[in-house]
This record gives sequence, C-alpha cells and structure tokens, in this order.
Amino acid sequence: MVYFVGAGTGAVDLITVRGMRLLQRADLIIYAGSLVNPELLSYAGEACEIYNSATMTLEEVTSLMRRAEGDGKTTVRLHTGDPSVYGAVREQMDELEKWGISYESCPGVSACFGAAASLNLEYTLPGISQSLIITRMEGKTKVPARESIEGFAAHKASMAVYLSAGMLKELAKRLLAGGYEKDTPAALVYKATWPEEKAFLCTVETLYDTAKENGIGRTALVLVGEAVAHRHYQKSKLYDPAFSTAFRKGKEGRT
Repeated sequence: MVYFVGAGTGAVDLITVRGMRLLQRADLIIYAGSLVNPELLSYAGEACEIYNSATMTLEEVTSLMRRAEGDGKTTVRLHTGDPSVYGAVREQMDELEKWGISYESCPGVSACFGAAASLNLEYTLPGISQSLIITRMEGKTKVPARESIEGFAAHKASMAVYLSAGMLKELAKRLLAGGYEKDTPAALVYKATWPEEKAFLCTVETLYDTAKENGIGRTALVLVGEAVAHRHYQKSKLYDPAFSTAFRKGKEGRT
C-alpha cells in the first residue's frame, strides 16, 4: 500500500495526526526533500528506508514503490503542504494503477493556510471577498491561457500566488493590468510556519522592492487582496442577533 501524505507547511507539529501515524508505521518513506522539513523524518521507525526524491525521476520513485509493494511493505510518499496542490501526484498514481498497486491520500495544510495563520488573516471577509484564488505564474510548467493572472485579477478576490517569488516584477505588472489597484494590500510570506519564517506586508506596487530589500528570492508565497489589510469589511450574518439560523431565532428589532 502506498500513502500520499501531506507534510503540511513546515512546522513539525502541523502534520495531521493521521499523517504522523502513517510515517511511524512506514517501511519506506520517499520525501520531497527540496521543500519538506526533514525534522518530520524523526517520526519514522528505526528500520524505515528513507529516500529523498529531489534527486530522483518519476521512474525511480515508482520503482521503489513497486519494490516495496512486492515485499509486502508500506510506503509513504511525503509531499510538502497538501499533495493536491502542485504536488505532481496524479502522474505517480497513474503509474501505480498500471501495476495494480493500491494507494490512498492523506491531506495536509497547504502554504496559503499556514501563511494566513501566521498573519491572522481571513481570506473570505464579507463585503470584501468570498473567494480565494490559488494560482501561480507560468514557469517550466505552463499555465492555460484561460487561467492568466490578469484574468483572475479582474475578480479582485483574495489571491494566493505560489511558485512565483522570483518573478515579482512581472507578477505585479499582470496584477495591475488585470484590475488590482497599485495600493491593493499584499503580503510576502517566506517559509510559512518554519522557524525561519519571514512575513512582510506591502502593496501590489511594492512587491518586488519589498522582496529585494529583505532578501526574499524563493520559497515565498504572495498574498493579494483587500482581505490582507482586513479593513472595510462587513460583519458576518452568522452572529448577527437579528439573523435567524437553524440553531438560533433572530431577535426582532435588532440590527
């Protein structure tokens, strides 16, 4: 059996309990060494085989999985954040299906949620935004034309931009072209929830300068939108005394 496990954003105690237990019982762990906190490997048993996939190809990764499966062993494929977001897991799963190997996924905390916790943000503030767009700039991996930064920016919703810290000049240019104002609140969060985390509040216009001044060149998440500044929002109806819910009757005359 192969388990695709989300390692979380970086802090060792932000992996799920299920993920931790899977690491403890694994016979083989293949972890994404370029981003996963290696301290998570302390959960592994003494006899567990551990491989860093940063230096491996897809064929080499799946070959290890096939060998472990043939020996009746349990494999954990440890990915950063949540495997479903930029995890490149589908291609691995398809290979496993070819060989009749069973697999399951265990979710993890993605970087945008670790960053929100670090800054005490709520992305979905009433009257400001009720949507969170998770996207990236185009790099070696192409982005469909229908998912351009400009197109998403036109919504002026909350946005979390992954894998783009090295392209901030172009990112800001596209955000502005799409409709965000120059003074739209933004944030740069470097290695969210890691001990060396750094977080900087800025605006769309000052993204590049903020990164340059603080030596941020990679492994940083970009957050954009009015929700970053948590201002001008409306209070939720959920706790409004005049609003009735399935659990509470609203009080007349209250606003």
